[in-house]
Amino acid sequence: MRALVVDPSAPAAVRLAGVPDPVPGPGQVLVDVSHVSLNRGDLNDARSGRVPVGAVLGSDAAGTVVRAAADGSGPTVGTQVVALTSGAFAERVAIDVGALAEIPKGLEPAQAVALPVAGVAALRSLRAAGVGPGKRVLITGASGGVGRFAVQLAARAGAHVIASVGSAARGQGLAEAGADEVLIGLEGLERPVDVVIDSVGGPQLVAAWNLLAPGGGVQSVGWTSGEPAAFPPYATVGPAKSLTSFVIEGDAGADLAVLTGLASEGAVTVEIGWQGSWHRFDEAAEALRGRLIPGKAVLEVTRGGLQAAMPSLRH
Repeated sequence: MRALVVDPSAPAAVRLAGVPDPVPGPGQVLVDVSHVSLNRGDLNDARSGRVPVGAVLGSDAAGTVVRAAADGSGPTVGTQVVALTSGAFAERVAIDVGALAEIPKGLEPAQAVALPVAGVAALRSLRAAGVGPGKRVLITGASGGVGRFAVQLAARAGAHVIASVGSAARGQGLAEAGADEVLIGLEGLERPVDVVIDSVGGPQLVAAWNLLAPGGGVQSVGWTSGEPAAFPPYATVGPAKSLTSFVIEGDAGADLAVLTGLASEGAVTVEIGWQGSWHRFDEAAEALRGRLIPGKAVLEVTRGGLQAAMPSLRH
């Protein structure tokens, strides 16, 4: 089968290649993948060595079950599912039944596949922070995948939502999504906040820390700035506040079921800023890395000859 694998010599450190078909374990289903979703973390994984050279990249996949789990668990053949699983960027993937959820009727696979990494990160970081009615919640990088979901979910929880973006253009649609305030950077934010969901890192993380009310906390879910965060002396001495590192751990199936349910009802909107064939991976990667798109980038797993795909990955 074909898959997007790590190759440091390729333009985006990723190329389309032939790899062995997966062999499902007893508690896994085999999924014929139709769509995958690209995250900034995937781009970092391809260049950092976290995913080895030649290994299949990706975490977000949607498709159809073509072989049920041998132990009788999970969905039946023909069920459309979405999953958060390693090695997702392939024509077929063996997926643990606890890592997936059935796609509800009315929700397209291209929308569902945008939910795993970004949606689960938003949901779990807000949950860990204890977001609820009356809380003042600052969401940095609010125009990105995690940020847009976090804005909507925090608003649904009854919080006062402050969305921070890099430009006025990137703030479009966030008020409609539930943001009470949309700011360029942190300009104009003077009152303390109870929670920060931070995807930017760097100096903005330091500034957000200084805005925390006593007892408040930062959930660090990303670091898109790539810049160091230099805390001045005594910045961490005083009334209790917390800075918590965040990573998605454990099976995501239950949270994916919640998110897909909300999306199918229209309670959570999925914004797709780029969509096209996975043959155009380098184009999608450039758009995402350059912050040229709002929301998510979705790749269609189009079938076709491997050699036909290679020119689009080289140019």
